[in-house]
Amino acid sequence: MKISGKLLAFALLIFLLNSCGVSKSINNRPDVSGYNSSIPEKIKINDSTFIAGNNFFLKNKQGLWELYVEGNPLQIGEITGSLTQKQLQSQEAYIFNMVEDIIPSKFQQFLLRKFLAWYNRKMYQHIPEEYKTEIYGLSQYSSSNFSEIGEPYLRILYLHGAHDIGHAMQDLMLVGCSSFAVWGDKTVDNDLLIGRNFDFYAGDDFAKEKIISFVNPSKGHKFMSVTWGGMIGVVSGMNEQGLTVTINAGKSKIPLVAKTPISIVTREILQYASTVDEAIAIAKNREVFVSEAIFIGSAKDKKAIVIEVSPDNFGVYEVENTNKLICSNHFQSEEYQNDERNIKWIEESHSMYRFERMQELISEKEKIDVKDAVSILRNKKGLGNKEIGFGNEKALNQLLAHHGIVFKPESKKVWVSSNPYQLGEFVEYDLDEIFMNREDNPAITSVSNGNGNIPEDKFIHSKEFKDYQEYRVLERKLEKAISKKDTLSQETILALQQKNPEYWKAYYLIGKYYFGKKYDAAAKLAFEKALTKEITTVTDRQAIKKYLRKLN
Repeated sequence: MKISGKLLAFALLIFLLNSCGVSKSINNRPDVSGYNSSIPEKIKINDSTFIAGNNFFLKNKQGLWELYVEGNPLQIGEITGSLTQKQLQSQEAYIFNMVEDIIPSKFQQFLLRKFLAWYNRKMYQHIPEEYKTEIYGLSQYSSSNFSEIGEPYLRILYLHGAHDIGHAMQDLMLVGCSSFAVWGDKTVDNDLLIGRNFDFYAGDDFAKEKIISFVNPSKGHKFMSVTWGGMIGVVSGMNEQGLTVTINAGKSKIPLVAKTPISIVTREILQYASTVDEAIAIAKNREVFVSEAIFIGSAKDKKAIVIEVSPDNFGVYEVENTNKLICSNHFQSEEYQNDERNIKWIEESHSMYRFERMQELISEKEKIDVKDAVSILRNKKGLGNKEIGFGNEKALNQLLAHHGIVFKPESKKVWVSSNPYQLGEFVEYDLDEIFMNREDNPAITSVSNGNGNIPEDKFIHSKEFKDYQEYRVLERKLEKAISKKDTLSQETILALQQKNPEYWKAYYLIGKYYFGKKYDAAAKLAFEKALTKEITTVTDRQAIKKYLRKLN
């Protein structure tokens, strides 16, 4: 599955806000009286370029929005809200308007509101005051169309826990991110090199307008991150000290109360840490409510580590006598060696498969450069270069990533993918150059000169990619037909197989469709065909075998 879990995470958050009373929300607001709230006026240059004093927001030729913002927490929030207001409000509208489709039952909505209002009651106590202040400033530019759901500040605050709430409610880690680092004699220049796919999927519209944010705060380090409208937390980023941070979801147990969202923890690390030890200290100081692997790269330490956090445990994983570090969605530190959830996740999920695939691809190259790292992130095949169908979660490139990103911490350079997924051109950014130019030559042009960009994947122009796009439409059509017990033409069923012939899920869905129609012989053939393909998880394989037992 690629959609329901992440979308449900958003939906759950939205419904809880219906229960947040005005008096309670006022008490939760940060005290902003000590901040200078004066911000420059936003000036529209054209539909894709906006400035506000020394701050700007523009769209580059690859379709990525580039944001530069500076000041104290309140100013950063307000300027970001002012410049990105359209993106902020469109993301809100997209999320809120899809809720009815996800959870149509009014009674279920009522139960979720009541439960989650209680569940999130203490989250604000675990978020640093400066980030609540920034969120408050940002929320001033939120939409006025959703006041019945909750006041803007709380809406934005709790949406920062969407990733975490998805874990907490039903352990909805339904897709997996992949990260790796190489250094020493494994890279062409001996420098640390990090690559990662952020496989967070909340619908095609959600990923259309990615923002590459460059933040110059009044306290802490300057940094960049890949984000979206309304998000101040960090999922992928690097600071001016050459410290990088990315997150990989782990197997979580359900906690009793929401605490610090992971993206806020990583934001604090990026803004205030310059070494792995400083990153570890910050992570240890925060109480989280889901399991997460925080992948840290450090120019000063010339290495990468993984900080593994959960509500009741903490571990740090480092490698010795090797020049590579790999991370998917299971934990590797000694502290989690006997963790039953982690052991089961390794055995039953697709995390270990992707881990081994990264090992395989890295070992194929004597030395790896940026182009090689991008190639690894774009790889769509399984172990041994097996064809496993497009969109298979066992592949590193699941054709759903919000973004792919490559870091060279020691040179302060980063490459970020443009649409679609991580297939578009990877745009190069030089943090030293960007932040220096803002002080010395504040011209409003793209902060990427384009000289070091990595070209788009030729796969975009292939018949296979076109077929895959058509397959996704057909897949949703079939899932809807199964849910509503509608009837589809045989041409549609046949097309679903032909557009993505190696993907197990196509045959599984066809089997479910025929099973619902009581076409037992056809259903049996489809399920048996699915079993011959590379199935994503043990749970998926068991589901297919369960249908076959019923048919037999």
